[in-house]
Amino acid sequence: MLQRIIEQVLSQRSVRDKLAIDQTYSTLGDYVSYQDPFDRSEHQIFLGDDCAVIPDGHGDHLLFSSEGIITSFLEAAPWFAGYSSIMVNISDICSMGGLPMAVTDVLWLKDQEQGTLIWEGMMAASIAYGVPIVGGHTCYHTESRHLAVSILGKAKKLLESKAARQSETLLMAVDMNGSYYQNYPFWNASTTADPAHLRANLSLMYELANRGLSVAAKDISMGGIIGTLAMFVKASGVGAELYLDQIPKPEGVDWEKWLVSFPSFGYLFTCKPGDENTCIDLFTSHTIQCNAIGNIIENQQIVVHMGEGQSIISLKTV
Repeated sequence: MLQRIIEQVLSQRSVRDKLAIDQTYSTLGDYVSYQDPFDRSEHQIFLGDDCAVIPDGHGDHLLFSSEGIITSFLEAAPWFAGYSSIMVNISDICSMGGLPMAVTDVLWLKDQEQGTLIWEGMMAASIAYGVPIVGGHTCYHTESRHLAVSILGKAKKLLESKAARQSETLLMAVDMNGSYYQNYPFWNASTTADPAHLRANLSLMYELANRGLSVAAKDISMGGIIGTLAMFVKASGVGAELYLDQIPKPEGVDWEKWLVSFPSFGYLFTCKPGDENTCIDLFTSHTIQCNAIGNIIENQQIVVHMGEGQSIISLKTV
């Protein structure tokens, strides 16, 4: 049964894309050089994290990220695509221990009317999360609709994809107070939530980092739990053991669906052994479910356990 589940998960394009995502920037290497234009100090910016990390000159970090929305999604669900474009950018900032500051957007449209629902969705998310849209650019008279959104945030202590280490515990935090959005593999605990709940949750990963409970994290994205974990451990040069029986899952939902689902609030992170309960308490105090779901290992592979069975996903060949 487990092998069938894993084969089904790995057959999904969203997961395969995440497994091979480092090929996107392979020609650039793992780092790019950055020179501060004010003090001329030199820095190395890591590629492969959820945000670019730029020193602010005062000991903190600016976080800069962008998301592009797939055209087919934008055409099929313009309001929700607009909403999601803001939400996923916010998740990127939070996943690195930051707090979101503001977003900008670029829209390609045939005419103004074609952008109405997109704008309404974007504004709904902006208002709900309290993160303003402060500018952007609109291109009219295009043949099809496109949307890209960028975000700026700030962090004191970082949570990084490359910082997971062998023997650490792997945890998952997810807001289970929701349901699937229509026929999409999206677990929606956002559009129907109280904005006060959404805003309060923005500080959880920030607190996790600043209390020194974790230094490594990644938000669960379109590749679901498996795809996100693959990106996480590959960036850190490690592997993971993953126990399905310990993963929070909605009742009645098949593993094949849940493992490729994209939760509106979902993160993987690590902590040192002994800190698990403190981490769990931080999230459960905000009605966010948090479980220890595995551990970090040396070999670059994901060993998935279910009952007495196990299945190995090699990361060296993808």
